[in-house]
Amino acid sequence: MFPKTIILISVFFTLFSGQSSQAQDSLTVKKISDEILRNSTAYENLRYLCKKIGPRLSGSVNAQKAVLATARMLKDAGADTVYLQPCMVTHWVRGAKETGSIRLANGASYDLKLCALGNTVATPKNGVTASIVEVTSMAELHQLGDKVKGKIVFFNIEMNPTYVRTFRAYGENGVGRRIGPAQAAKYGAIGVMVRSLASNVDEFPHTGATVYNDSFPKIPAVAISTKDAEWLSNQLKKKMALSGFFKTNCTMLPDAPSFNVIGELRGTEKPAEIISVGGHLD
Repeated sequence: MFPKTIILISVFFTLFSGQSSQAQDSLTVKKISDEILRNSTAYENLRYLCKKIGPRLSGSVNAQKAVLATARMLKDAGADTVYLQPCMVTHWVRGAKETGSIRLANGASYDLKLCALGNTVATPKNGVTASIVEVTSMAELHQLGDKVKGKIVFFNIEMNPTYVRTFRAYGENGVGRRIGPAQAAKYGAIGVMVRSLASNVDEFPHTGATVYNDSFPKIPAVAISTKDAEWLSNQLKKKMALSGFFKTNCTMLPDAPSFNVIGELRGTEKPAEIISVGGHLD
């Protein structure tokens, strides 16, 4: 009985110690959060990046301006050390504004609000025109297989609006954008339209990067606004004959030199231990 008592007491104190440590960590994080929300210049820094510098695609002139600006911001924030670490980055250029539309059987045309996905190839000079196949999951694409050959695949994957942590929905639904074009190309599709990764329904396309697979052809791909995605899905449900068209003008250039911006703020209690926090400037 005595050894069991010791074990139970040990387990109790281990659990209590762990809970106490987590509670202390939570308090510390809350203090940091409160300080940021009350006194931080984060929103002003974001405003400067968005309004004064503007679009900051990887490899662009504005991306280099953002490097210098954030280095200055880190110094102003009190970092002990700030330095630039040279690196090579992808240099993809969007080119002239993209265009796209849906042509209905009665001859009517509906203009789409769209943007090319990052890292994608451009369409041929006259764009791509084809019938559209809607899928709501990667599994559905795989089930269709070669039936999408010669067509435009429309990934209409809606974000789950019930998550408190909304980024969870973003991560779950991002698969269509990340690997959808590569997987559609595997089955012979000639283009891809992706529902923007946004929980609200509006007219603003939300783009992002895609990743090609060297085993399959690289096909052009665009993100369309959530409002357009809703409209297109409704038209397809009516079994109406329609065709999709879009034209993109993007180019992938050789990798360009850039920098990681690194700031160090040395702790007072445990200066040898490291907490790493990262983000991206684009």
